[in-house]
Amino acid sequence: MVDRTPREAARHGRLAPRSGVRSVLRLAAAAVCVLVLSVAGVAAYGVWDVARSVKPGVSLSKLGGGKQQDIPDVAALKGGVNLVLVGTDSREGLGGPYDNPEDQAEGGAGHNDVTMLLHIAEDHRSAAVVSFPRDLITDLPDCSDPAGGSTHRAQFNTALSDGGLSCVVLAVSKLTGLDIPFGAIVNFAGVTALSDAVGGVTVCLASPMRDDRTHPALDLAAGEHTLVGAEAQSFLRSRHGVGDASDLSRISSQQVFLSALARKIVNGGVLGDPVKLYALAKAAVANITPSDTLRNPTTLVQIALAAKDTGLENMVFVQYPVVDDPDDPNRVVPDEAAAAAVSAALVADRPLKLSGAPGRAAEPQGAPTAGPGTGTPATGQPSGPATSPPASGQPSSAPQGTDGALPESVTGQTAAQQTCAKGRVE
Repeated sequence: MVDRTPREAARHGRLAPRSGVRSVLRLAAAAVCVLVLSVAGVAAYGVWDVARSVKPGVSLSKLGGGKQQDIPDVAALKGGVNLVLVGTDSREGLGGPYDNPEDQAEGGAGHNDVTMLLHIAEDHRSAAVVSFPRDLITDLPDCSDPAGGSTHRAQFNTALSDGGLSCVVLAVSKLTGLDIPFGAIVNFAGVTALSDAVGGVTVCLASPMRDDRTHPALDLAAGEHTLVGAEAQSFLRSRHGVGDASDLSRISSQQVFLSALARKIVNGGVLGDPVKLYALAKAAVANITPSDTLRNPTTLVQIALAAKDTGLENMVFVQYPVVDDPDDPNRVVPDEAAAAAVSAALVADRPLKLSGAPGRAAEPQGAPTAGPGTGTPATGQPSGPATSPPASGQPSSAPQGTDGALPESVTGQTAAQQTCAKGRVE
């Protein structure tokens, strides 16, 4: 996302037509399959239909960013999973609202505006999603070097434009110490498709959220809202409408959304329904550029099934620990001690156990909503820690606890925790 607003203190990152006959035949074929085929038949049709939407894969092996893995048989995935999802700010070829000239759209590969690591444990009993701030200043691999051995100091969100998906995967691998065989680039339209595929995602707002810089613009009252399509995309993209307008605040609102999406998928029985599961896979592959290890649509389904029995309380969303960059108040650097604790837990395949608060712009659901509005009032009991996160400029000195708990400076939430996003605090 290109930002043209003046700098503010400690903000961390200012974020061929088909014939009618063919379409009718396609819909008819889908209807027949859903109505008359057995579960196995539906799954087989799903694989064929999803496979036609998969884009050419991106090799991760050339930069050493991941080892090739054999594609498992359906329902037979074994072992852990490490996958990097990259949300690009490129609008190239998307059309519609993304071509708005006032949006100063990015072209080409764009930047890795959002970078998330999905780690599913070897025994499939726990999973973690780690979000890496776009404004993180760190040593990135020199992706012009085929061996990927040299590094240079740069902002994390430049990895995609510097060397593509493989470069982002390699950067995450070097930060965490994990081998990462899977990766995918997701465009803006992908969020719209995924939210539509599950029938919308219900999120809670602790206070009104307004942002005229997203397309469409956001104007949401405090309370609960079911977000679909472009509105869901605007919610996830919004930075100026959430918390202190920083990228760190946006990460916490994204965690509110993703935990709600996880609850919808798990509680809604999506993982046990082959029709819904392949519909979700199709929505995903139509809007991603996968690594070559992820081109088989069955692999996407197998990764989803690997998390089927994890349990919402064992799905953890965390922000990669950072502190303010002493050389630039608009950037952040790793909180070395806390980051080491997170990486050690991931490499050792231990479940991440949070002891700190939800993210910067999130709070446990249950407090009365503030201000007038048309949203449904937030209700329910608070869940998870309710303490305030430590000041971002203070590095963590506490090592990981003997019980596996991460330092309090590591913010995030489990998928079971129901939290509310905070609107912009002026």
